[in-house]
Amino acid sequence: MSSHSCTPPSAPMRSTPPPRSASPPLSASFERGDPHERRDPHERGGAPARVILLTGPSGSGKTSLAARSGLPVLRLDDFYKEGTDPTLPQLPDGGGADWDAPLSWDAGAAVAAIDALCRTGRTDVPVYDIGASARVGASGLDLGGAPLFIAEGVFAADVIAECRAAGLLADALCLRGRPTTTFRRRLARDLREGRKSALYLVRRGLRLLRNERSIVARHTALGAHPCAKPEALARISAARATDGQGAAVRS
Repeated sequence: MSSHSCTPPSAPMRSTPPPRSASPPLSASFERGDPHERRDPHERGGAPARVILLTGPSGSGKTSLAARSGLPVLRLDDFYKEGTDPTLPQLPDGGGADWDAPLSWDAGAAVAAIDALCRTGRTDVPVYDIGASARVGASGLDLGGAPLFIAEGVFAADVIAECRAAGLLADALCLRGRPTTTFRRRLARDLREGRKSALYLVRRGLRLLRNERSIVARHTALGAHPCAKPEALARISAARATDGQGAAVRS
């Protein structure tokens, strides 16, 4: 999530969107019989799925890279707290909620969703409206039998330790690039989507530009491997091959 409304406007609740569709199984070896049949990961010999945590500065390209991977994707930015939550951290200048602080995000709920996906292959996740700073519904996510999925978001590194301790982690990556490129990409996207006033987006973008290297350093210290997109895709492919071979042997 790259931008957020500091003072959430009152907006009517939208109807719950239809369930998100997951990517198809990684290869035919993960399925037997009907290739369109979805199977619980426990039916593949009792082994759970695993997660690749993908983090990086806002605008670094996490969402597009996750889509390119062909794996099912859990959007961790949907676990932001609502704008009315009294536990939201505040900006020191009195400008409202600090949506770039990890405490603006519900890490516990995110870990619970990751755990459910790994152990059962499916879960319900919130649908978050950035402009309204609120959850506006829920959506089902099903791995469709895939033994590997990506969970991407700006705070993904904050749950690396828990996922590793639970035996759920396949890899943890932090996208990094030129801060000026990230700044331009983020600003263009946020202006295009009208996430906030242009002045607010420019000011916030400049602040994130100045802090980008420290953001990457923090994610790295939490256990994410810093890399550019080509290396990230290579590591995802390697994890995909490893988990795919294991699933084929167990099925």
